Amino acid sequence: MWPHVDMAARASYHFPFKMSKKIRQGNHARPSSSAASAARVAQVSRAFVACALVAVMLGAGGCRRVGEKLGISAVRPRELRDVPSARLAFRLETDISDDVLPEPLKTDTPEELLAPVKTQFETSRKDEALLRTVVSPDGQRALALYDPGGGQPADNTFRIDLYGADGMFVRNILPPNLEGITLSAVAWSPDAQWIAFIGRERPNATPSPTPPDELPVAPPTFDPNASPVPTASVAPFIAPVPVFKTDQIYVADRNGENLRPLTTRDGLIYLNLAWSPDSRALAALACRQDELEARMNEGREFAGRPRIIERADGKERLLDDQLMDAPPVWSPDSAKVATATETDVAIYDAAGNAPTGARLPLRDPLLNASAAYDASKLKRANATAAPASASSSGTPISFNPVIRLEWLQPETLLVRTGFVRYYQNSPEPTRGYLRWHVLHLSPQAVVLS
Repeated sequence: MWPHVDMAARASYHFPFKMSKKIRQGNHARPSSSAASAARVAQVSRAFVACALVAVMLGAGGCRRVGEKLGISAVRPRELRDVPSARLAFRLETDISDDVLPEPLKTDTPEELLAPVKTQFETSRKDEALLRTVVSPDGQRALALYDPGGGQPADNTFRIDLYGADGMFVRNILPPNLEGITLSAVAWSPDAQWIAFIGRERPNATPSPTPPDELPVAPPTFDPNASPVPTASVAPFIAPVPVFKTDQIYVADRNGENLRPLTTRDGLIYLNLAWSPDSRALAALACRQDELEARMNEGREFAGRPRIIERADGKERLLDDQLMDAPPVWSPDSAKVATATETDVAIYDAAGNAPTGARLPLRDPLLNASAAYDASKLKRANATAAPASASSSGTPISFNPVIRLEWLQPETLLVRTGFVRYYQNSPEPTRGYLRWHVLHLSPQAVVLS
């Protein structure tokens, strides 16, 4: 390979050379002149530069051929969003202090009801129980999730109404034959333009009301002695939508209108949903009825296969054929989706013609951290008597699977481990040994074609 050559400098530099005696004494046929000498120097310089360029190109070709033999055509570092999931590097920092956690993650206290909406139910809707309020990201509207029967329904179903943030009622959202399921799976899109929730067919539902413009109208009668009577108001008509016997994902616009099912796979049960930060898609878990019942019999949290559903057309892409335990989360740049099973964190590319996925095995560092945790927190360096959370004898008591993820920054993924079980006659799960860890992701130099 030729060294770096400044071609402009080479072209302007006059290389010394030994002139012949004939040239020094002068040529009678072609008289010598300063112009002719300068022309000769320029010609030689150009010839040298041309040779240097040819050598550089040949050298570059040789380097390229060597690179091709090694399978390397070009290498440069890229941003994390451009690094395929299969080529992510990671480092686990275990048992971080609660002081460094974002404020919402420091406690597990339930979210508070929006005060103006709560007041409306306490004063004007006393026979109905307000279960949850979901405020839009722009703070202008709120969804009221409630039980029309006045209590917590045994099957965790609910109705949804739309309110202004000031507590003013806007409209009902669900038609009579559709009910919401899973209170935590109701969410506004980050741009505050869409509503998503999980719903299913409501048993023994009354038929949808006939649109006002299709009702038979009696001919008006005129009575000159009659007193004026106010016209009866008609509640906003909710167009019927397809409903299914298993839990499906539904979307509506910010006005609570244009309601439609985003998924239509009757037989599959959709468990969770998460909006992408760009509001273009949702990630969810889904499973079959027998798989759901098996988890219920074990007293464990529900699990499902991760997938991405496009908001515009409902196009669905399965990310993994294995059941995952942790609800899916998006990277802040909408480039990737993460979930977890046992002590493995799975990360998938959200876009691309050939998306990839990766399993980040965390068992060994979590096992070592749990042994240290038992020794320092539980004062039992040789703790072997473990509850049902332990996988085998000799396993630290605090060693448990991943139950939750939070993706704060493209390079920072929070991982929570803990013991969670549902027992009979207890609506709330038993939780223990809840611990947060940090998974540091880093981009690597990748081979580009």
